[in-house]
Amino acid sequence: MNIWNYIRASLVLLGILLNTVIMVIPLYLFTLARMAIRHERTQIALARVLVRIAESWMWVNNTLIGLISRPRWQVEGLEGLSKDQWYLVTSNHQSWADILVLQKVFNRRIPMLKFFLKQELIRVPLLGHAWWALDFPFMKRHTREEIERDPSLKGKDLETTRKACEKFAHFPTSVMNFFEGTRFTQAKHDQQQSPYQHLLKPKAGGTAFALGAMGGKLGILLDVTIVYPQGVSRSLMAFLGGAIRDIQVLIRQRPIPEWASQGDYENDPAFRARFQAWISDLWAEKDALLQARLTR
Repeated sequence: MNIWNYIRASLVLLGILLNTVIMVIPLYLFTLARMAIRHERTQIALARVLVRIAESWMWVNNTLIGLISRPRWQVEGLEGLSKDQWYLVTSNHQSWADILVLQKVFNRRIPMLKFFLKQELIRVPLLGHAWWALDFPFMKRHTREEIERDPSLKGKDLETTRKACEKFAHFPTSVMNFFEGTRFTQAKHDQQQSPYQHLLKPKAGGTAFALGAMGGKLGILLDVTIVYPQGVSRSLMAFLGGAIRDIQVLIRQRPIPEWASQGDYENDPAFRARFQAWISDLWAEKDALLQARLTR
């Protein structure tokens, strides 16, 4: 990156900050109304208003990035998408920029993406409470060591997921989950001894919990592959500064098998093995696709 990339990135960040400060005002006001009025239909109507505000926030951010960062997009697979459908969305995860890429591609084409967030992120200034107002599920995952010390914690993760997903059943929603669970780095890849060339090992448990909690509502998987150019930084600043110029986004719509939402991932070894095999097959295809696009 050069000095101009840093200047452009700083301008975009400043614009996003101002956009956030402005947009949280109506968002917080409608959130207060939603907290005060407990009538179910009114609650759902106000939730839709909050989503419209968030979509407008993303539209402004996308416009800023398009005008200042000026990435060139090659997007495949947008045909047939609908705002009236429930989706499970996943993608390979290489950079914080991935989230902005997904928001650019899907905003106002499908229901707003809802991410599973770590509990600690609710403390992020402005955005943390905005995510809470928009019904983003905040997760506190318990480690095996914590469960061994306190057996009553067993199954709490699943219960938390179920409660979070209950709010998604009222109107179409897109549930976003990075199967890898963390951003790709070569060090993580080597530490895991990942069998994939361009991907970390996928974590199937959270996806199985989400599908089970939604009770079969999620019927379509949007399998997204983001391809950044080789030999350039994949950092957020590089993306916002225009150092990443050509970005490919490849979308495949896949039916989610009915059995995938009907088993007990935690306690049924046969179901767990079948679910992991399904995810592994998807990941092998994604890895091959990445290799083909990076070498052509």
